[in-house]
Amino acid sequence: MDSAASLTESHPTVAAGTAVKKTIDHLSNIKRSKLTAVRKLHTDILEQLLVELRTRRYSIRTEQSYESWVTRFISFCGNQEPETLGSGEVVSFLQHLAVQRNVAESTQNQALNALVFFYDKVLKQPLGNIGDFARAKRPRRLPVVLTQSEVTKILDQMDGRQKLMASLLYGTGMRLMDCVRLRVQDIDFGYQQIVIRDGKGKKDRVVPLPERLLNELKVHLEAVRKIHDTDLEKGFGETYLPNAFDQKSPNGAKEWGWQYVFPSGRLSVDPRSGKTRRHHIHENGLQKAIKTAALKASIPKKVNCHALRHSFATHLLESGYDIRTVQELLGHADVSTTMIYTHVLNRGGKGVKSPLDGL
Repeated sequence: MDSAASLTESHPTVAAGTAVKKTIDHLSNIKRSKLTAVRKLHTDILEQLLVELRTRRYSIRTEQSYESWVTRFISFCGNQEPETLGSGEVVSFLQHLAVQRNVAESTQNQALNALVFFYDKVLKQPLGNIGDFARAKRPRRLPVVLTQSEVTKILDQMDGRQKLMASLLYGTGMRLMDCVRLRVQDIDFGYQQIVIRDGKGKKDRVVPLPERLLNELKVHLEAVRKIHDTDLEKGFGETYLPNAFDQKSPNGAKEWGWQYVFPSGRLSVDPRSGKTRRHHIHENGLQKAIKTAALKASIPKKVNCHALRHSFATHLLESGYDIRTVQELLGHADVSTTMIYTHVLNRGGKGVKSPLDGL
């Protein structure tokens, strides 16, 4: 079909279902990549890494990250067999990242987690206590939080589907990909809530459906339903189903409830099966729209999609909601993560009144 675009095998939606051998082969043939030689020489062990990750149902983004870090580690060690390497080489690599590469603390921790998993689950040679090493140091950054007035100004600069999505990010505290991957069945108009399924950390959670968006969302879904009906009439109408649901329910991919709330404007060809399906929209469109709206609204802050989530949490705390409730709505595993939003409540340097204001 001429209007159907072909998804790449590394696309997050289809990558997890691509055979591990095919995945590594694809990565091994990326032109101009410094890691190509490593992947070609260590194909078997990298395939084992992917098998262990998928067996434990790690997210596709974590899989891609871990594979990359393990490959970089082997490259750093001169392309040696990883079985011959140990904690000493791991420490040297981590210190290289911190000192020579000057990476952020979270980046170094991600590399460490990848190597710990690799040695423990794949090589069956747990690293144990690797001792002290140079830690990457990143200044503690406070989240960018918008005032309600600034949120209004940004939304006023937007329209259509992108305004609806941005409103959902602020009105529910969803992450960008939570919103992009919403399915029709996840929106519960009766209980006025949205179920975020398989979010970060493989967790489900429930967030409120803003009253202001009820009618707009219903109108939007009516338009999406017409697109789906047209697809069905043309012999298409399928969408991607996660976790092998297509095997459990052969006709599920065409059911209305499984369709994406924000579908792509064109059909896509699944590289694994060759089937033509309608995927969700690409997240880049909304990211660019929000940044453009902030510029038009003359807001000097560094505004992105996540700033709307930060603002959601902070404004709830300002309204008197307890931090545990906000923690659950955001899907944080630890309340200490949510505590960072209390910084705005301590106005003026932790509640201290400047002596200049007393003059």
